[in-house]
Amino acid sequence: MKPDIGYFGPNSMMWKVNKEITVLFGGARALLMHAAHPLIAAGARQTSFYQRDPWKRLIRTLALQNSVTFGTKEEADESANRINKLHEVIKGRDVISGGYYDALDQEQLLWVHACLQISSIFFYEKTVKKLTEDEKNLYHKENILSAKLVLIDASIMPKTHEELKKWVISKSREKNYLMYTDVANDVYEIIKGGPVRIHIKPIWPFIAFTAFNTLPKEFKEIYDIKESLIKNILVNINLTLLKITRPLLPPFFRLIAPAR
Repeated sequence: MKPDIGYFGPNSMMWKVNKEITVLFGGARALLMHAAHPLIAAGARQTSFYQRDPWKRLIRTLALQNSVTFGTKEEADESANRINKLHEVIKGRDVISGGYYDALDQEQLLWVHACLQISSIFFYEKTVKKLTEDEKNLYHKENILSAKLVLIDASIMPKTHEELKKWVISKSREKNYLMYTDVANDVYEIIKGGPVRIHIKPIWPFIAFTAFNTLPKEFKEIYDIKESLIKNILVNINLTLLKITRPLLPPFFRLIAPAR
């Protein structure tokens, strides 16, 4: 029988990028970017994820990405359908911004998708190797299929990875598009050193440091993260060391479990 290698397969850019354990760094950075959007935060507040299990949102976000990337087509579809069903009931008026949040709203869905993609690519390039524009755009094209599975209309998707990145920055510069809410504060505290799983604890300070200090400046302003030459040097040195030592590490320390 022909095996079901899922929607992408081992020769895809999705496999190449998402197999790296440093996507966890990107996940933490993306979570901070998600929480800075008051309407995304309002949806998280409704589900009480951060109050009940503050680790769960990050794991759920990465689990969906991993299922869609490495799972069979059936597993990918099931994971996406579970998320879509949950999203059906997440909607209402945000008491802080006054806006209307809806987990199936196209712009809000695109925001979540875009922040994760640009953060994953960012850390891949910083810790593994630089990608060509063609490679980044192939990843972007493949990832559009992931977006469709969670009901994002492909017609609203920017055409290239660079355009997607510019869309996020452009939106983040709009007045009151980003806000520091109670949920953003919860996420800030979680990333800073909250209840992470025990096997992650030894490296979490490094993940947190890089997640905070690689945010675009609009997000640093929201979280009151001060920029300094010393911090920038430390970030670059640590990420460069990780890139140099990565090839010497066994698969357990380089690749996420689904990829292994």
